[in-house]
Amino acid sequence: MSGANRVLIRADASPAKGTGHIMRCLALAEALRDQGAVPVFATREITESLRARLLADGFDHHPLAGDEPADLLALAHRLGATALVVDSYWLDAGWRAAVRPGFGAVLALDDLADRMLHADLVWNPAPGAASLPYATLAPGATVLSGEAYLLLRREIRQAAAAPRLPLAARNSILLTFGGSDPAGLTVPVVKRLAPSLPSGVRLDVVAGGSNPALDCIRAACARFPGVVRLHIDSREMGSLMAAAGLAVTAGGGTVAELAAVAVPSLLAVVADNQAPAADDARSKGWAAVVEARGDRADVADMIGDKVRGLWSDLPARQELSRRIAAGGIDGQGAARVVAALLGWLGA
Repeated sequence: MSGANRVLIRADASPAKGTGHIMRCLALAEALRDQGAVPVFATREITESLRARLLADGFDHHPLAGDEPADLLALAHRLGATALVVDSYWLDAGWRAAVRPGFGAVLALDDLADRMLHADLVWNPAPGAASLPYATLAPGATVLSGEAYLLLRREIRQAAAAPRLPLAARNSILLTFGGSDPAGLTVPVVKRLAPSLPSGVRLDVVAGGSNPALDCIRAACARFPGVVRLHIDSREMGSLMAAAGLAVTAGGGTVAELAAVAVPSLLAVVADNQAPAADDARSKGWAAVVEARGDRADVADMIGDKVRGLWSDLPARQELSRRIAAGGIDGQGAARVVAALLGWLGA
């Protein structure tokens, strides 16, 4: 593939920063490869489990010693990269301006609209993104906004397209607070939920392999054999979602994945930037929402109460699922983003 466009993807993952940036870039990398481009990841921080996943999926990864623009530009020159994808809350406008001349096209994945982006394309599928000041932050850029541009990995798209069991026949609750769970909710929620589940209902807990509390999560799940199943660095999230009669998750990229698979969900807002998407999901009748920016024990109690109430109300869960399915997320967002990026390059 010597003539293919090489696209450098700059993103990070850590227990503090979470894993969502890498995971949504993974969906983009899959679509880049599907359309004949060669994606390459460059990170200053990455968890070992995510690095292993990138390599297992056949994507090259290059570690960066720091955030000097010259280092990234030198790497891009060695690779022959023609385009750059930047997905970071931590790389400032000065860095972006310095690297911009080194590429034929720059795509900024953005959630905050809080800095100059120095990009040719800006991605933000969040509700209200079209009204954000991107005309000022990225003059002349193509703005890719709205649900049509949601980035979903292949495993999620496949689960969304496959026939699924009716909710009444599903006996599992999916619990996932992201790869690193920075709010530390997994353990207290497991301890409150597992002992109170109806007979025959199982709790599928998903955790990242580099979660700093993983030993505690293992111990908490082991207290409830036959009820709790722990999945570490799961490559089967699509299947777990499709089998769930209810999901409990933090706001973030997982919300769009659950919506694509039409899973009735309880969203726990653990960070300020998650609130708009959660409020939108609630307003559309896609999900129930709980405020989780408070005392951990109180939040875990609230989540436990909400989950038990939703699980006992099958018609309410069916209505959530019906409204999600009516939303029409088609799973082609990553392909659309890639087409726009390659189109900018003239590919």
